[in-house]
Amino acid sequence: MARKAIFITGAGSGIGRAVAVFFAQKGWFVGLADINAQGLDETTQLLPEGSASRHVIDVRDRDQWAAALDAFAKASGGRLDILFNNAGIGSGGQFADMPPEEADRLIAINFGGVVNGIYAALPLLRATPGATILNTGSASGLYGIAGLALYSATKFAVRGLTEALDIEFAKYGIKVRSLMPGFIDTPLLDQVSADSNEPARARLSAHGFEIIPVERVAEAAWDAVHGKKVHRLVGKTAHRLARVARFFPALVARQAKKMDALDHKD
Repeated sequence: MARKAIFITGAGSGIGRAVAVFFAQKGWFVGLADINAQGLDETTQLLPEGSASRHVIDVRDRDQWAAALDAFAKASGGRLDILFNNAGIGSGGQFADMPPEEADRLIAINFGGVVNGIYAALPLLRATPGATILNTGSASGLYGIAGLALYSATKFAVRGLTEALDIEFAKYGIKVRSLMPGFIDTPLLDQVSADSNEPARARLSAHGFEIIPVERVAEAAWDAVHGKKVHRLVGKTAHRLARVARFFPALVARQAKKMDALDHKD
């Protein structure tokens, strides 16, 4: 029997790379997919020889999805135990300042890419007993985050899709899960937004938020696909926000307004 196989989008860096390394170390065959060819090369070099296939794709393009999964299936012996929809971008800033074209791009990658992946992978998933879809969500899918309105909205969409499809796909024997981490230690935190001279990393630290190593998220991904919870919260920030958003939503709103005011203070 072919070894178990996982197909990861956004595998050229960050969470995707960490998950690829983690699963490869456990003997899985790993499909690496990303629009960044150099990033894929770097991830491939971290994995044992013969443990991965490499696929340059734009998750917005369904034809590219089909071609990549066809090539992956030939390399994996026809198995797809886990589809990890992880590719995403972290565009932020005030809604009124974001160009509509960037909003379209954000939605198309962060949510449309997930939808495209599920459509493309469903035949392989149905043919693999005990298969799982794992989607990268976010703690920002628990309560809308000022300054990340559209990003947050895409993660709400991923959360809703995950919950609905876990019910719909039960008849196929497919589980659907999501990761909901807080702020992850990736290069995205080093970006400087248009409304601040500080990188996001410095602003988050100033507000007392935890920044989570990608290795912890990789461990959570393993737990998510082997567990019964639909959503896997990762980090203190995510757990705290989940509790407060559930029982004290007005408190979340007040704190968010204070942070937004501080971030835009002259």
